[in-house]
Amino acid sequence: MIPDFLVTHSGGFHADELLSSVILTRLFPQARIVRSRAPEWITPGADRVIYDVGGAYDAEAGIFDHHQRGAPLRDDGQPYSSFGLIWKHYGRDYLAAAGLPEEHIEAVHASFDRSFVLPIDLTDNGALSPSGPLAGLTLPALLETLKPVFDDRGPEADDRAFHAALAVARSFVEAKIAQSAAKLRAEALVHQAILDTGERRVLELPMGMPFRPAIVKAGADHLLFVVHPREKDWCVTGIRRADDGFELRADLPAAWAGLTNGELEAACGVSGASFCHNGRFIAAARTREAALAMAELAVEEAVSSGNA
Repeated sequence: MIPDFLVTHSGGFHADELLSSVILTRLFPQARIVRSRAPEWITPGADRVIYDVGGAYDAEAGIFDHHQRGAPLRDDGQPYSSFGLIWKHYGRDYLAAAGLPEEHIEAVHASFDRSFVLPIDLTDNGALSPSGPLAGLTLPALLETLKPVFDDRGPEADDRAFHAALAVARSFVEAKIAQSAAKLRAEALVHQAILDTGERRVLELPMGMPFRPAIVKAGADHLLFVVHPREKDWCVTGIRRADDGFELRADLPAAWAGLTNGELEAACGVSGASFCHNGRFIAAARTREAALAMAELAVEEAVSSGNA
């Protein structure tokens, strides 16, 4: 079915139908978004997809609401919003339309659902309530700030704001998926680099890229530092022990902390050393050879001090 209309509710908008609209408008760019609660629009038909309104969930009939009694739940019992339902049924087609290789679609579909869609579902259903100083900076909260102010009651105010917010929502979805796809490409490069490195403690990469997931997946627990080129210099980077927090497998030497150029060269004895962050998680050098030499010195200190 190729719909002529994408139907969601009128009035104020939330993240779930905005993000659903991102998916559907990519797949059906010729379809017109209709924001209405009128019975003639929210009744299923062959010419439309209805979401976040209508009081029913029937994928074959093209209706995806979650406000009714007996609303759909995930296999683990967590609630869907309209976004979760649209992603479940249309997400793989969206990823294919976005140009992802077929072999990556399932992995990206699952990771996007887990990290992006599920939090929207839970927040929209009141099963998750962000708190603290960052609560107002979550994506659902930020998208809702794009609603018209209370005394802007022009006849097209809500629809204008909806379409403006849709463009913002689209940028986040596309960026998140692009990052997820890039991580899979990086994983293949990092995995090959790990094989080439063998038992050495320093991993050299051809460019900056996400490396920790592939290192963990490969079980390369012996690695302590990563070296890669940057725009005009080379980086020496530590490897975090866990996804959360900043603890590293090994810190760069304390004697290097906060030093630059000549002072750092004197401290480490490497010509071309140019910078070491005060936090000792990243350093830089002007050449590949200098970066590798710094990394090897950092490994020696970490091993000799029993910190690796």
